[in-house]
Amino acid sequence: MEDNPALYLAKGGLRSVGERKRTRDVVLPATKHGSHDASETVLEKRPRTKRRASQRNQSQKDAPEGSIPWTDALQELEKAHKALNLVYTFCSSRKHVITTFDTLRPAVESHIKRKLSIEDVAQMIALRPDALKFEYTNELMLQLNIKGAQRDDVFKSSLSAMAQTPAHDASVGGWTGHEQLGEDANDQAAISGREVLYLEFIDADLKRQVLDKETGEATRPTQKLRNEKLTLPVYGQKQMMQLIERRNQKFANSINLFLKKCMHDGQDPGKVLHEMAEAYIPKLMLQDAGVTKRTASAIPDVIPHERKSISEILLQLKESPWYSGQIVPDGHRVFEPQKPNYGSLNFLLSQDLVNALYNAKQITQFYSHQAEALNKLHEGQNIVISTSTSSGKSLIYQLPVLHALERDINSRALYIFPTKALAQDQKRSLNDILAFMPNLSHVLVETFDGDTPMSLRDAIREEAKIIFTNPDMLHLTILPQEQRWRTFLKHLRFVVVDELHYYNGQLGSHVAFIMRRLRRICAAVGNRHVQFISCSATVANPKEHFKLIFGVSSVCLIDYDGSPSGRKEFLCWNTPFKEPGDPASGRGNTKFECARLFCALLLRGVRIIAFCRIRAHCEALTNAIKQELRELGRPECTNLIMGYRGGYTAQDRRKIEAEMFEGKLFGIVATTALELGIDIGTLDCVLTWGFPYTIANLRQQSGRAGRRTKDSLSILVGDSFPTDQHYMNNPEELFSKPNCELRVDLDDILIREGHIQCAAYEMPIRQDEDMQFFGHDLPRICQERLVKDELGFFHCHDRFRPNPAQYVAIRDAEDEHFAIVDITNGKNEVLEELEASRATFTIYDGAIFLHQGNTYLIRDFLPDQGMAKVERVNVEWTTMQRDFTDIDPVEIEAIRTIAGSSCHAYYGGIKILQNVFGFFKIDKRWRIIDAVQVDNPPVIRYSKGMWIDIPRQVLDILRDLQLNAAAAIHAAEHVIMSLLPAFVISLPGDSVL
Repeated sequence: MEDNPALYLAKGGLRSVGERKRTRDVVLPATKHGSHDASETVLEKRPRTKRRASQRNQSQKDAPEGSIPWTDALQELEKAHKALNLVYTFCSSRKHVITTFDTLRPAVESHIKRKLSIEDVAQMIALRPDALKFEYTNELMLQLNIKGAQRDDVFKSSLSAMAQTPAHDASVGGWTGHEQLGEDANDQAAISGREVLYLEFIDADLKRQVLDKETGEATRPTQKLRNEKLTLPVYGQKQMMQLIERRNQKFANSINLFLKKCMHDGQDPGKVLHEMAEAYIPKLMLQDAGVTKRTASAIPDVIPHERKSISEILLQLKESPWYSGQIVPDGHRVFEPQKPNYGSLNFLLSQDLVNALYNAKQITQFYSHQAEALNKLHEGQNIVISTSTSSGKSLIYQLPVLHALERDINSRALYIFPTKALAQDQKRSLNDILAFMPNLSHVLVETFDGDTPMSLRDAIREEAKIIFTNPDMLHLTILPQEQRWRTFLKHLRFVVVDELHYYNGQLGSHVAFIMRRLRRICAAVGNRHVQFISCSATVANPKEHFKLIFGVSSVCLIDYDGSPSGRKEFLCWNTPFKEPGDPASGRGNTKFECARLFCALLLRGVRIIAFCRIRAHCEALTNAIKQELRELGRPECTNLIMGYRGGYTAQDRRKIEAEMFEGKLFGIVATTALELGIDIGTLDCVLTWGFPYTIANLRQQSGRAGRRTKDSLSILVGDSFPTDQHYMNNPEELFSKPNCELRVDLDDILIREGHIQCAAYEMPIRQDEDMQFFGHDLPRICQERLVKDELGFFHCHDRFRPNPAQYVAIRDAEDEHFAIVDITNGKNEVLEELEASRATFTIYDGAIFLHQGNTYLIRDFLPDQGMAKVERVNVEWTTMQRDFTDIDPVEIEAIRTIAGSSCHAYYGGIKILQNVFGFFKIDKRWRIIDAVQVDNPPVIRYSKGMWIDIPRQVLDILRDLQLNAAAAIHAAEHVIMSLLPAFVISLPGDSVL
């Protein structure tokens, strides 16, 4: 036991803060190398001052005036808490100490002069449930820090060793013990590992510090220096003492509140505390796996087939022990159900079509907006429909095509969707109707996209009457091959562009010119009667946006929604402060708040989707939800949730969509890839992690719930960012603000010239005739950029040949990808493909890679082969890269004056240098447990961006105020980025700040 650092402290006479003793023990700061060793700890004894000696009972003195006298048992409990707090805080600052109950108990017992029982700790948790974690854990999961040479012996003796011994492999920052194994092996490891009782304070944590090079003292860093050696953080004595004091004070306050409640209820405090503590007595995992304090809540033992109403479920959430007023004032809105409003057609449908609508969709009448749209289309007008999600918009562009084919079998239709998944979903829906129309059984409906085999493309082009495609294929393949597609384009009757709001910013500008090229070719082959149909989410300017995209002057807007909707409740749910009532402590971890809320709803039978802004959040939240389910004793439910994001293979995404549609999944964690209208069945709740860039995005996401007439729920969980907190403080703006306008820039000379070159390649340009498609200054561009022949026609410039469309990228799609290959247990399966631009910060030797919330260790990164080999591990930590990015302007292309300032904003070419020089291992409470240095070459790329020069006088003011200039400029950058969504709608990646 001499090797136990906690016991060593006890022998040295370590005393609790505020205890009535003649001496006070002070733990000196960390050594120069940033870590403590028990043998190096110095205990300095100093005489107590009179002020300290006069404090007969610190807790009683700090208690509020008029507080109830404490019982002897509570005074003893507080004394034990102080000792446990002190010993734990010291041990937790040491990398090699695992804070198990057996490790901490000797030092605490030496201090309090009695046995420390499990029930003592359970009573502490009963008084402060959110302050302590106390549970049995497999000791193999706690082995983190033993040196590589000792690792094998540690694993061999793990059944008898103390619960300390992590073993990281310095060569990869990884593992060579049981942790490297996959699911089956981990199950076996769990059986062989001893269960230890792990104790952890979770109400607060020591902040990262580094040693000051001049003074040698621990200090908070303002930034990570590139030439600074990557080491573990150190912790200062003052910081530890302040944390101990705060915990002690909070525990004393909890005792006072507990006594007041007991007196008010006329109950015996001792008996009540004993009964409360029983729920927090830890149980062995193998005896009662995963049972925790939260199983005592109103969560059903089995997910119900029929959930309760949303109102009843919200009442249960508010009664949960972890609810502390997260719903912000005026942040709970209820939208009452809406009854359907029907309309009638001005023309007759065939009996075959009427029967098919009923048999496939159970449709017997049309909603008012459907009837109006169908009537306008029958009159030959272009239309744009801007109604709510699940209002039956797809029927509006399905029925006219089928009706036209009945009258003219040579009719053609082109359906354009932004994603392959959405195209496949709508193709399936259309085929469902066609299956009940024997008179159109010979009609071929096909998909024509990048996945279509070359051997099938000719047949599809010649025989298909309805083709599902995307803007990319129209741009790269269909329009450049006009001669091959001439028959199809000559008989083209309808062009359907779904999700019109998606085509915004640069992508919208590209699509606008693609549509003009399509209209130009159709007109050239004698087809001037193409009708355009488009559906959009609710935006401010759908009609104007339609005209810009298609270049037409006549369009009918349908924006009245006649479809029914169920009762819908909307919540603004703010992540609580780390320390209740103390804004200075900052907001807690929004990921854990979302995970807890997600699980509470899912286990009550609520089918839920959570939206995340970025892929990393999607995986992190999926992982946190699975951990939460295990802690709630419901590990069987982890198979009911899945992530959905870009990067997954097409097969995996189709499987997830099918399982959600069939009701096999109860929850999905997704990026904005599922904002679009893919039918994944009925959802009861949408949970949004953080404000999703624009109010329009939020409303689009919220519309995914309640796609029938059932009641539904939408929750916006506020993050700590300024925009999030603005809407948490002003929730009425989410409901009252109008949607932002969609914007398309047709004057972007680079985009415009690129498509004019493409058009000239497809068919020589005639200046007078083609100005209607490309603008009145087309003659100037033709003279400067194109090649004129002897007949006066203009052709594509030679530098764009032989295929100009390949030189005009309409999206920021990357050709270079890295395959993430799972080699667990001898497998060689591709998990997903990662874009090269993401690889720098995601795949490096020793990193933890998340896929479907599961943790994989990157064993081998092979950039030359375009792959990374990963192995499934079962660890409760992840990695966070340490990197820096340099952005330097290289060419000014535009200058704008900033109103009310002498400064200017610049736009032009920029050089971006990115380098990952190491990584931290981070536990699930976001604490650093290890630091690993890596030597990666920098990645350099060039792009376009905007920048603002900081005036010299601003830098002088910052210096005079002794403020860090770099930190202030970085903060200003984030302010601008946070404000951008309020003024500009564009796709992520359109610009660089």
